[in-house]
Amino acid sequence: MQIHADEIMKNIRYLRLLAEKYPSIQSVATEIINLQAILNLPKGTEHFMSDLHGESDAFMHILNNASGVIREKIDLIYGHTLSRSDRAELAALIYYPERKLELIKQSVPDLAEFYRINLQRLIEVCRFVATKYTRSRVRKRLPEGFAYIIDELLNTNYDNTNKELYYEQIISTIIEIDQADAFVCALAGVIKALAVD
Repeated sequence: MQIHADEIMKNIRYLRLLAEKYPSIQSVATEIINLQAILNLPKGTEHFMSDLHGESDAFMHILNNASGVIREKIDLIYGHTLSRSDRAELAALIYYPERKLELIKQSVPDLAEFYRINLQRLIEVCRFVATKYTRSRVRKRLPEGFAYIIDELLNTNYDNTNKELYYEQIISTIIEIDQADAFVCALAGVIKALAVD
Protein backbone atom coordinates (compact mmCIF):
# COMPACT_ATOMS: atom_id res chain seq x y z
CA MET A 1 0.00 0.00 0.00
CA GLN A 2 2.90 2.37 0.80
CA ILE A 3 4.45 1.79 -2.66
CA HIS A 4 1.15 2.75 -4.28
CA ALA A 5 0.95 5.98 -2.21
CA ASP A 6 4.55 6.91 -3.11
CA GLU A 7 3.79 6.41 -6.78
CA ILE A 8 0.67 8.57 -6.51
CA MET A 9 2.71 11.36 -4.87
CA LYS A 10 5.33 11.15 -7.66
CA ASN A 11 2.57 11.38 -10.25
CA ILE A 12 1.02 14.37 -8.49
CA ARG A 13 4.40 16.17 -8.40
CA TYR A 14 4.91 15.37 -12.08
CA LEU A 15 1.41 16.59 -12.98
CA ARG A 16 1.98 19.83 -11.03
CA LEU A 17 5.19 20.46 -13.00
CA LEU A 18 3.34 19.77 -16.25
CA ALA A 19 0.52 22.08 -15.17
CA GLU A 20 3.01 24.94 -14.82
CA LYS A 21 4.05 24.53 -18.46
CA TYR A 22 0.65 23.49 -19.80
CA PRO A 23 -2.01 25.15 -17.63
CA SER A 24 -4.98 24.31 -19.86
CA ILE A 25 -6.32 21.56 -22.09
CA GLN A 26 -5.78 23.87 -25.08
CA SER A 27 -2.08 24.34 -24.24
CA VAL A 28 -1.62 20.55 -23.98
CA ALA A 29 -3.52 20.04 -27.24
CA THR A 30 -1.42 22.71 -28.98
CA GLU A 31 1.80 21.03 -27.88
CA ILE A 32 0.58 17.59 -29.00
CA ILE A 33 -0.50 18.99 -32.39
CA ASN A 34 2.85 20.78 -32.80
CA LEU A 35 4.95 17.73 -31.90
CA GLN A 36 2.94 15.42 -34.17
CA ALA A 37 3.33 17.89 -37.06
CA ILE A 38 7.09 18.26 -36.45
CA LEU A 39 7.47 14.50 -36.80
CA ASN A 40 6.30 14.89 -40.40
CA LEU A 41 8.81 17.56 -41.43
CA PRO A 42 11.61 16.38 -43.73
CA LYS A 43 14.78 15.31 -41.97
CA GLY A 44 17.34 18.10 -41.81
CA THR A 45 20.55 17.88 -43.79
CA GLU A 46 23.39 16.46 -41.71
CA HIS A 47 27.01 17.41 -42.20
CA PHE A 48 29.92 15.03 -41.45
CA MET A 49 33.60 15.85 -41.94
CA SER A 50 36.79 14.01 -41.14
CA ASP A 51 40.57 14.15 -41.68
CA LEU A 52 40.88 17.93 -41.76
CA HIS A 53 44.17 18.03 -39.85
CA GLY A 54 45.61 21.51 -40.16
CA GLU A 55 43.28 22.42 -43.04
CA SER A 56 41.48 25.37 -41.48
CA ASP A 57 40.82 27.12 -44.83
CA ALA A 58 39.33 23.96 -46.34
CA PHE A 59 37.33 23.36 -43.16
CA MET A 60 35.91 26.89 -43.20
CA HIS A 61 35.01 26.59 -46.88
CA ILE A 62 33.15 23.34 -46.23
CA LEU A 63 31.26 25.02 -43.40
CA ASN A 64 30.49 28.12 -45.47
CA ASN A 65 29.14 26.19 -48.43
CA ALA A 66 27.47 23.53 -46.25
CA SER A 67 29.18 20.78 -48.28
CA GLY A 68 27.54 22.05 -51.45
CA VAL A 69 24.00 22.18 -50.04
CA ILE A 70 23.72 25.93 -50.56
CA ARG A 71 24.80 25.74 -54.19
CA GLU A 72 22.36 22.87 -54.72
CA LYS A 73 19.51 25.02 -53.35
CA ILE A 74 20.53 27.96 -55.56
CA ASP A 75 20.57 25.67 -58.60
CA LEU A 76 17.11 24.32 -57.72
CA ILE A 77 15.65 27.82 -57.40
CA TYR A 78 17.49 29.60 -60.22
CA GLY A 79 18.72 26.81 -62.50
CA HIS A 80 16.41 27.91 -65.32
CA THR A 81 16.50 31.67 -64.75
CA LEU A 82 20.10 32.58 -63.88
CA SER A 83 23.28 31.77 -65.74
CA ARG A 84 25.82 29.42 -64.15
CA SER A 85 28.13 32.37 -63.44
CA ASP A 86 25.32 34.40 -61.81
CA ARG A 87 24.47 31.40 -59.61
CA ALA A 88 28.14 31.07 -58.66
CA GLU A 89 28.24 34.79 -57.76
CA LEU A 90 25.17 34.42 -55.55
CA ALA A 91 26.71 31.37 -53.86
CA ALA A 92 29.94 33.29 -53.21
CA LEU A 93 27.91 36.15 -51.73
CA ILE A 94 26.37 33.69 -49.27
CA TYR A 95 29.63 31.87 -48.46
CA TYR A 96 31.78 34.99 -47.95
CA PRO A 97 29.48 38.03 -47.78
CA GLU A 98 31.96 40.56 -46.40
CA ARG A 99 34.70 39.72 -48.91
CA LYS A 100 32.29 39.49 -51.83
CA LEU A 101 30.66 42.82 -51.01
CA GLU A 102 34.05 44.54 -51.01
CA LEU A 103 34.76 43.20 -54.51
CA ILE A 104 31.30 44.13 -55.74
CA LYS A 105 31.65 47.72 -54.51
CA GLN A 106 34.73 48.07 -56.71
CA SER A 107 33.10 46.76 -59.88
CA VAL A 108 29.32 47.38 -59.83
CA PRO A 109 28.25 50.84 -61.04
CA ASP A 110 24.70 50.77 -59.59
CA LEU A 111 24.97 49.40 -56.04
CA ALA A 112 21.36 50.17 -55.16
CA GLU A 113 20.15 47.99 -58.03
CA PHE A 114 22.61 45.24 -57.06
CA TYR A 115 21.28 45.29 -53.49
CA ARG A 116 17.64 45.35 -54.61
CA ILE A 117 18.10 42.29 -56.84
CA ASN A 118 20.33 40.31 -54.53
CA LEU A 119 18.40 40.97 -51.33
CA GLN A 120 15.36 39.48 -53.09
CA ARG A 121 17.44 36.48 -54.20
CA LEU A 122 18.88 35.95 -50.73
CA ILE A 123 15.39 36.08 -49.24
CA GLU A 124 14.22 33.45 -51.74
CA VAL A 125 17.16 31.17 -50.91
CA CYS A 126 16.60 31.71 -47.19
CA ARG A 127 12.90 30.95 -47.55
CA PHE A 128 13.78 27.73 -49.44
CA VAL A 129 16.29 26.44 -46.86
CA ALA A 130 13.82 27.29 -44.08
CA THR A 131 11.13 24.98 -45.48
CA LYS A 132 12.42 21.99 -43.47
CA TYR A 133 11.80 23.75 -40.19
CA THR A 134 8.97 25.19 -38.14
CA ARG A 135 8.57 28.98 -38.09
CA SER A 136 9.50 28.87 -34.41
CA ARG A 137 12.80 27.12 -35.13
CA VAL A 138 13.59 29.52 -37.96
CA ARG A 139 12.88 32.51 -35.71
CA LYS A 140 15.37 31.18 -33.16
CA ARG A 141 18.08 31.26 -35.85
CA LEU A 142 17.44 34.88 -36.86
CA PRO A 143 19.98 37.51 -35.78
CA GLU A 144 18.57 39.68 -33.04
CA GLY A 145 18.98 43.03 -34.77
CA PHE A 146 17.17 42.03 -37.97
CA ALA A 147 14.92 39.23 -36.69
CA TYR A 148 11.62 41.05 -37.17
CA ILE A 149 12.43 42.27 -40.69
CA ILE A 150 13.81 38.91 -41.86
CA ASP A 151 10.78 37.13 -40.42
CA GLU A 152 8.46 39.51 -42.30
CA LEU A 153 10.33 39.00 -45.58
CA LEU A 154 10.50 35.21 -45.21
CA ASN A 155 6.76 35.06 -44.78
CA THR A 156 5.78 37.33 -47.62
CA ASN A 157 2.95 36.54 -49.94
CA TYR A 158 3.67 38.30 -53.21
CA ASP A 159 0.26 37.26 -54.52
CA ASN A 160 -1.22 39.65 -51.98
CA THR A 161 -1.26 42.92 -53.90
CA ASN A 162 -2.32 44.77 -50.75
CA LYS A 163 1.15 44.21 -49.26
CA GLU A 164 3.33 44.40 -52.37
CA LEU A 165 4.35 48.03 -51.69
CA TYR A 166 4.96 47.17 -48.04
CA TYR A 167 7.53 44.49 -48.94
CA GLU A 168 9.18 46.65 -51.59
CA GLN A 169 9.46 49.51 -49.09
CA ILE A 170 11.24 47.26 -46.58
CA ILE A 171 13.94 46.46 -49.17
CA SER A 172 14.16 50.09 -50.31
CA THR A 173 14.54 51.38 -46.76
CA ILE A 174 17.26 48.83 -45.95
CA ILE A 175 19.22 50.22 -48.90
CA GLU A 176 18.41 53.90 -48.25
CA ILE A 177 19.58 53.82 -44.62
CA ASP A 178 22.86 52.08 -45.54
CA GLN A 179 22.03 48.77 -43.89
CA ALA A 180 22.25 46.64 -47.04
CA ASP A 181 25.71 45.22 -46.28
CA ALA A 182 24.72 44.26 -42.73
CA PHE A 183 21.45 42.80 -43.99
CA VAL A 184 23.21 40.75 -46.70
CA CYS A 185 25.59 39.37 -44.06
CA ALA A 186 22.68 38.60 -41.71
CA LEU A 187 20.76 36.76 -44.44
CA ALA A 188 23.88 34.83 -45.49
CA GLY A 189 24.35 33.76 -41.87
CA VAL A 190 20.77 32.55 -41.58
CA ILE A 191 21.04 30.63 -44.86
CA LYS A 192 24.21 28.90 -43.67
CA ALA A 193 22.65 28.13 -40.28
CA LEU A 194 19.55 26.60 -41.88
CA ALA A 195 21.22 24.78 -44.77
CA VAL A 196 22.64 22.18 -42.37
CA ASP A 197 20.72 20.99 -39.32
